Amino acid sequence: MAQMGRPRTFDRDEAIRQAMALFWQHGYESTSLAMLKSNLGNGITAPSFYAAFGSKDALFEEVVECYMATYGQVNDCLWDDTLAPRDAIERALRASARMQTEQGHPSGCLIALSVNTCSPANEHIRKILTAQRDRTRSGFLRCVTRAKERGHLASGTDVRALAVTLHSFEIGLSTEARDGATGDELNAAVSSAMKAWDAHALSGVD
Repeated sequence: MAQMGRPRTFDRDEAIRQAMALFWQHGYESTSLAMLKSNLGNGITAPSFYAAFGSKDALFEEVVECYMATYGQVNDCLWDDTLAPRDAIERALRASARMQTEQGHPSGCLIALSVNTCSPANEHIRKILTAQRDRTRSGFLRCVTRAKERGHLASGTDVRALAVTLHSFEIGLSTEARDGATGDELNAAVSSAMKAWDAHALSGVD
């Protein structure tokens, strides 16, 4: 009779969600293996941790994938061509402001807050997060470029500068949220930020 393997004592998907909360709150480098092992699935042994995830680095990569597939979806509208470019950007910013201040998870954005500077040994982690921010930045640029090509923005509009302005604002929401700004405050700030778009918009178009 085949011998049954030792059953897992934790739910792997739930463990990833718990790890996401730790990385989100404390950042990559400040989240130690000891913290992870004591908080995942009511505590797991080192062998079980490495059997399940391989390493802290590999677990973090899974956490980033989980975050982008859930909370990170606030920016998916940047690639929705059924939306007018301005509407897509405003929707992304308002959804981001709401998500970053809602209850039930750490405030701010995991991608923006997990690592700003890191030791040389963790340069690969910085690159993972930079790649995600680059993707979002390209979404803002895509919307601004599409608007200019459609004649929604003045011909002299610097599309890259406007895209960077709006993406930088979204990144900045993380610091404001972590420092205690409310959802209403950030939503009002989005209205002000969209004036940067309106300053370049041609009358009569979105």
